[in-house]
Amino acid sequence: MIKHHPKFELIQSFVNGDLPASLSAGISIHAGMCPTCQHKISLLTDQVAELNFDESATNLTHRGGDLVAEGISAINFDDMINAITDSDAIDVMQAVETKTINFREKSYQLPTVLNNMMLGKTAHIGKLARKRIQLNENEIHTNLLHMEPSGSVPLHTHKGFELTLLLEGSFHDEKGEYVKGDFIMLDGEHLHNPISSSGCLCYTVANDAMHFTQGINKLLNPIGSFIY
Repeated sequence: MIKHHPKFELIQSFVNGDLPASLSAGISIHAGMCPTCQHKISLLTDQVAELNFDESATNLTHRGGDLVAEGISAINFDDMINAITDSDAIDVMQAVETKTINFREKSYQLPTVLNNMMLGKTAHIGKLARKRIQLNENEIHTNLLHMEPSGSVPLHTHKGFELTLLLEGSFHDEKGEYVKGDFIMLDGEHLHNPISSSGCLCYTVANDAMHFTQGINKLLNPIGSFIY
């Protein structure tokens, strides 16, 4: 059962179109697995549409019974409707393409949101593997991160923010267990050591490197660079 969701402010920014593509995709993927957040997004979208409609309506004036917008000729709604209904064209629904990804011979089906995103080559370090998602968002890096059974990331905090969205499997840290669909947003105030007993695939977004808090930091730096 999904226990971790985006904060309301983040969902609001998503609906308003104010988020970078990486975070927007993360919320969209989560909403596809979470009816609760899907409902919130639907309600907010309706509210935004209603507000925009009301705002547009205030810029319209009635002139001789026709609805006229400033600088726009009168709209003949009958002609518009007739043009639509007179067409014999039938829209054929295209089947949604299923895209899969493999890590160590294990296959995963990707969320449709990621279907048209370019993926880099697979890189491996220990029981971790990742594919970079090529969104070209400067300091924001987006990855598909795979942990094999008993895989882990050393204890660390974050210099910026880090989103981890579980696509398959589970992992746990000091705060508990995370399952498919969980949306975990962390920053410099959080310290954790993710461990996956049975393996997992995550969608991750980060805007700065990790800061390791145990061992010799220089030895752990390659892992930090690898994940970021």
